[in-house]
Amino acid sequence: MTKADIVAKISEKLGMEKGDVQATVETFMNEVKNSLESGDNVYLRGFGSFIIKKRAEKTGRNISKNTTIKIPAHNIPAFKPAKVFVDGVKTNVEVK
Repeated sequence: MTKADIVAKISEKLGMEKGDVQATVETFMNEVKNSLESGDNVYLRGFGSFIIKKRAEKTGRNISKNTTIKIPAHNIPAFKPAKVFVDGVKTNVEVK
């Protein structure tokens, strides 16, 4: 499902203009991104949490030059689904 699909479904269900729904969805995504960039986690009860995970410094390899490189400690954004969300997927989606 793409952003356009989400906008179309919400627009259809709520009877709103697609342009208004698209602006709302994009604003939501920007707010989540801005919160994470400023160091704040985003908690959506019953859906999940957008969190910042810390990655420790580690040693990697540059395969083409056959050398080791140091990868510095860094933060990455992550999504942790709520238990209700996980349980719904487990029970409703067929294992392929």
